[in-house]
Amino acid sequence: MMKRASHNNNKVDSVVIVSRLKSLHLLMVLVFVYFFLMTTQFPVLFRFLGNQHDFPTRFVDDSARADKPPRILSRLDFRARDCDNSSIYKTAMQAWVVGSELWAQLKGKPNEAHEVSSAVSPGNETAAFRCPEKVSVGESEFNGMVGLPCGLTIGSHVTVVGRPKKAHKEKEPKISLGKDVMVSQFMVELRKEKVVRGEEAARFLHFNPRIKGDWSDKPVIEMNHCYRGQWGNAVRCEGWRSPFNEETVDGQVKCEKWIRDDANDFEESKASLWLDRLMGRRKKIDLDWPFPFLEEKFFVLTITAGLEGYHISVNGRHLTSFAYRNGFDLEDAMILRVYGDVDVHSAFTASLPTSHPSVAPERHLEMSSEWKARPLPYEPVDLFIGVISAGDHFAERMAVRKSWMQHYLVKSSIVVARFFVALHERDTINVELRKEAEFFGDIIIVPYLDNYDLVVLKTLAICEYGVNFLSTKYIMKCDDDTFVRVDAVIEEARRVNSGKSLYVGKINYYHTPLRTGKWAVTYEEWPDEIYPPYADGPGYIVSSDIARFIVTEYQKDRLRLFKMEDVSMGMWVEKFNSSSPVEYLHNSHFHQSGCFDDYYTAHYQSPKQLICLWERLQSEGKPICCNL
Repeated sequence: MMKRASHNNNKVDSVVIVSRLKSLHLLMVLVFVYFFLMTTQFPVLFRFLGNQHDFPTRFVDDSARADKPPRILSRLDFRARDCDNSSIYKTAMQAWVVGSELWAQLKGKPNEAHEVSSAVSPGNETAAFRCPEKVSVGESEFNGMVGLPCGLTIGSHVTVVGRPKKAHKEKEPKISLGKDVMVSQFMVELRKEKVVRGEEAARFLHFNPRIKGDWSDKPVIEMNHCYRGQWGNAVRCEGWRSPFNEETVDGQVKCEKWIRDDANDFEESKASLWLDRLMGRRKKIDLDWPFPFLEEKFFVLTITAGLEGYHISVNGRHLTSFAYRNGFDLEDAMILRVYGDVDVHSAFTASLPTSHPSVAPERHLEMSSEWKARPLPYEPVDLFIGVISAGDHFAERMAVRKSWMQHYLVKSSIVVARFFVALHERDTINVELRKEAEFFGDIIIVPYLDNYDLVVLKTLAICEYGVNFLSTKYIMKCDDDTFVRVDAVIEEARRVNSGKSLYVGKINYYHTPLRTGKWAVTYEEWPDEIYPPYADGPGYIVSSDIARFIVTEYQKDRLRLFKMEDVSMGMWVEKFNSSSPVEYLHNSHFHQSGCFDDYYTAHYQSPKQLICLWERLQSEGKPICCNL
């Protein structure tokens, strides 16, 4: 009996030992698996499982880490889309095919970026890259434009010899209103090269003499500027000298005086002058000049670049001055354009800068590690900001890096920001763009040939990147001429419960499509009479679940594209809202038309204004605008 009990005890002990060994082995396996997972791509999974917020799972991109070059190419792919035959899909497909070829060529020449950059670095421009100091074009060569290869500099002058055409009947019914209106007017403009296909060229100076056809029934001159399709406040000269209390431009008045009425007024002024002399009155003689532009009469017009603005003289006499706006560099004015009711006899430019525009990136970019982006974090972030930019917007991107991207929320990776750029028509721009992207690590190239009507593809790329490469609550889209108060926009998004889907911005309700003008939309493109509610494009936020829905719908070929990207986002959010409720949060501090104090976002800001806004925010602690 004792032997049997002892035998049973030994058997039990053996079983216990085996069980303990198995448990130990299992524990060791679990520990091994745990450490294996923690040292590979899976730690994010554990954080997601233990996190209270609904962060999406994401693909971890090891190439974006500190020890490897950053990924600079978007994973968005348009080539395999099962698209309809509408114009935007055709345009997108063509642009994607061309862009893919451009990228393949660029990627196949890894050393070219360094070679090109070093060949045209400042102080080392070769003769092949130097621009002429003067350009002369005769009547037979003039085709409406004169290229200014390196733009202008202070002291540069442009002269146009022309003859206004005889007045003709206005053919546009919206102007004539069914009446016989006689018109004779022309335009002289200093423009920037078009950055993107379909985008309206920037006009630094728009000089418009109206000999006949103005609503005042008097000859007038209007001057203005146009930046990214937005016209500024016009300076209108109607024959009166600018008031003495109005600020001048380099000491010159904005408008000189000329005779507004017929010759009888001048005769009366001479009679008054002789009467004053007979009566012994001494008076300073103020000689009036006639309006300098007459039908079928030659004129000589000269535009001179001063320190504060452009000065226009006609037939040797100062006529008007126009102050520089938006803080642009004179070198950006690379085209003289003359059109309208005028025959140009010749054009001549002189005192031009001789450095080639290929060194523009070198002028604007500060290749310092201080401005480099931090690698993508493994941890979830509160906000991802996708900044839409164009290939040669080197100055704009540098200004963003040196301004609001220096906010502590961005520097600490609580907020992540990246530029989204398509490829440019000029190979030299693409070479410099790739070099910039690889150095700063904050550019994502969407491989299609840039087109103004295809900005929506960049918005798609922002959503795709925010969903697949980051764990974020919110995704924001803005432009590279938008200043973002990072802390203010995050606090605005946090006003809504974190469990809700949201759409934040300056929301437009019941907007009707424009059928004429820059943003004209045909009935084929948009047959409805109103747009869905949408936030203005310069700055808006969506929650990550909406972005994930957009990417999924795109991958399943169920996402409708529209050439106005902000309306497209409103359309996509409306579709998401049909099955899952969305909190629409309207806030007028997301400004569309410029900068206003107490802004959350300020639009149409030049690079110099972006820097000024940041410096003012740091020094004064208040969002105060900089009107340079």
